[in-house]
Amino acid sequence: MIITLIVDSYAQASNGTTMTTRRFAEVLMQHGHTVKIAASTVDNISPDCAFELGISKIPVLYQVSKSQGFIFAKRNKKVLKEAILGSDVVHFLLPFGCQRLGKKLCDKEGIPTTAAFHLQPENITSTLHMNKLQSVNDMIYRKFKRFYNKFEHVHCPSNMIAGQLKEHGYTANLHVISNGVSPAFVKKDALRPEALKDKYIILMVGRYSVEKRQDLIIQAILESKYESKIQLILAGKGPWKNYLESLGEKLTNPPIFAFYEEEELIEVINYSDLYVHSSDAEIEAISCMEAFTCGLVPIISDSKISATNQFAIDEHNLFEHGNSHSLMEKIEYYIENPLEKEKRSQEYIEYAKQYSIDNCVRKLEEVFLLAIDEAKEKKS
Repeated sequence: MIITLIVDSYAQASNGTTMTTRRFAEVLMQHGHTVKIAASTVDNISPDCAFELGISKIPVLYQVSKSQGFIFAKRNKKVLKEAILGSDVVHFLLPFGCQRLGKKLCDKEGIPTTAAFHLQPENITSTLHMNKLQSVNDMIYRKFKRFYNKFEHVHCPSNMIAGQLKEHGYTANLHVISNGVSPAFVKKDALRPEALKDKYIILMVGRYSVEKRQDLIIQAILESKYESKIQLILAGKGPWKNYLESLGEKLTNPPIFAFYEEEELIEVINYSDLYVHSSDAEIEAISCMEAFTCGLVPIISDSKISATNQFAIDEHNLFEHGNSHSLMEKIEYYIENPLEKEKRSQEYIEYAKQYSIDNCVRKLEEVFLLAIDEAKEKKS
């Protein structure tokens, strides 16, 4: 197939949707498809398949979104049309301006389309400190619905977000398919830095943002009797860094803040002792999946608007969302039960096999073929 992916950010590998798009593109090409990318800026793809729309620099919105690791693409009609022409199917990763224009162009040209729901309204409202206002979240769901209800087929990375869309009146066929984990993430021997050799390392990977709740991990460590032995690593980028740094100064071992490229991140995962995913809102959380695929045992928030809790094997892998004391108890359980942690590590390595990105992309290919076949039927 000739598949065009339309997304705002592609070259800026600092948010989950971008990373998912890049990995999907890579695997689709490995499966023999031609993949074209239309985005604000494009790299790591052949020039004849790269369609740069340009960066939209709307005042304030540009600065806020950029601080979150996200860049909006321009509504570039000329380039979008070049990207979609000749495509067997066009897949839209987000519901913003360039995608809305792209959908109109595809419909006009009779090109089959599908979409994916990767952005929770809570991700937006948390940035504005309005995430607890359900009326605002509902308003965003309604706004997004005007775009997604134009599609017959929508990819949802988890049952949780598919349920949210159904509750909010989305009418497309919802296909629950994990975003999948790269085969590069495996359990391996990793050399721990000398300065960390006597520490109990807790890792979280994610954007420094209010809804990710890294503050809870810091508070849980402060409450722990093992506080002086624990080293927290917060891998990511984002606007909440200064606040988290100020909180972390209270710890005997202040958190390590760093952004890791894939190869280095795999090393960090493999020399860490425990993974915590404290986020209140999450559509899936590839970072958590990558961690447990390497055998790093996770402790996950039980928030109802986070799909990540679906990965909890038992109650020791869940803590009460927003409750640092509950998180502290789960951390201490694994510190005090290393044999149980090792057993659970092996269980997670087996459990993770179902989330291989190759399998997930093959399921997405079936959705593409379904959309193409239905479009042919309509024409005939």
